Amino acid sequence: MRDATYTPGPTEDEPDKAKLTGDITESDFKHVSRNTSVYVYEAPVRLWHWTNAAMILILIVTGYFIGSPPPTMQIGEAYQQFVFGYIRFAHFAAAMVLTVGFFGRIYWAFAGNHHARQMFYIPFLQSAFWEELLYEFRWYLFLEKKPRKYVGHNPLAQLAMFFFMTVGLTFMLVTGWALYAQGAGEGSIPDDLFGWLLAWVGNSQILHTLHHLGMWAIIIFMIIHIYAAIREDIMSRQSMVSTMISGHRTFRDDD
Repeated sequence: MRDATYTPGPTEDEPDKAKLTGDITESDFKHVSRNTSVYVYEAPVRLWHWTNAAMILILIVTGYFIGSPPPTMQIGEAYQQFVFGYIRFAHFAAAMVLTVGFFGRIYWAFAGNHHARQMFYIPFLQSAFWEELLYEFRWYLFLEKKPRKYVGHNPLAQLAMFFFMTVGLTFMLVTGWALYAQGAGEGSIPDDLFGWLLAWVGNSQILHTLHHLGMWAIIIFMIIHIYAAIREDIMSRQSMVSTMISGHRTFRDDD
């Protein structure tokens, strides 16, 4: 079995290996049997995942209040209050951590194992990928009776991670920094790097709206992502949530 390829189905000479589809390798398969695990996600990937989740949560909460400002928190003059300033500071700080983490994650796609690269590409030209993606889609709709097992992301998860994390985070970071450039002022580093986007869009209100819509898209993705991870942990008899803590994928049956 070749590295990071998709096996369309069982073959007569390899009936057992074909049960584990997706990006499994010979090295992975040697470690797979009942109640054993495969080391999938290295420490930098897991650290990025949980840091990313925390920063996105902060950005969602503060971003919502930036779009819909809260009422005055105390009685007094405006100069005695800095509630909205703290909200904006938390938003900007989380965005900067998210940016550094995203570049670190891109680096680890090259420095890490082959599982670390999954969210950055889609094997569009592999027909087996689309066949397995359709199977996974039917499985999530309860139209298939048995799940297929994967060491890394299944094809549907890989597609979602690519569009909502790789493409989605890139969109949110670029539009966010373009909005930040407006406050940083002409000639600042954010303005030099992202000011062109504000000029291209036309005005900041349009960019604010696009950035805000992107926030809601990520919220929807997070809800589906959490549901799918817990569902697969229970129904497909393979670890999901604990894998992003320990790094090991455990298969809990003989299928």
